[in-house]
Amino acid sequence: MNSCILMAKIVTNPELRYTPDQLALASMLVEFSGVGPNDPPGTMKAVGFGNLATEIQQNYHEGEQVIIQGRLRMNTIDRQEGFKEKKAELTISHLYKVGSLHENSPSSNPVSSGSPNNVVPINRTSSPSYGDNNSYDDEFHEEGTKGNLDDIPF
Repeated sequence: MNSCILMAKIVTNPELRYTPDQLALASMLVEFSGVGPNDPPGTMKAVGFGNLATEIQQNYHEGEQVIIQGRLRMNTIDRQEGFKEKKAELTISHLYKVGSLHENSPSSNPVSSGSPNNVVPINRTSSPSYGDNNSYDDEFHEEGTKGNLDDIPF
């Protein structure tokens, strides 16, 4: 299965275009950290289609930190110099603003082509509560391990 999750910064404002079949297409460049401390940051083109494309163009702007989930694809481009160049492209299925996952504003809602309702926030500091008075620690623990569970409930 081809699935990729990338934390990146938007380098160019999303550009909205339409295919000959009138399908909306938003494309933007994103920048992400290198693998090592001395590696330069990498850049990649990210694209979204349909209703997702119009939402990306309206709600996301240059300089914002995002988490992108999608499919990675390699495009081959024929250059005038006589060689072929390969470029990576990420087809977006879900897009989230970093730092707004806990806010209750319209911009905190993820933009996706089928938003999941089971997203666990990355920077949560306490265990979630389930039901009326049952906490995660009370409901899901083995004998003698209460209080030793990490913050992620899986």
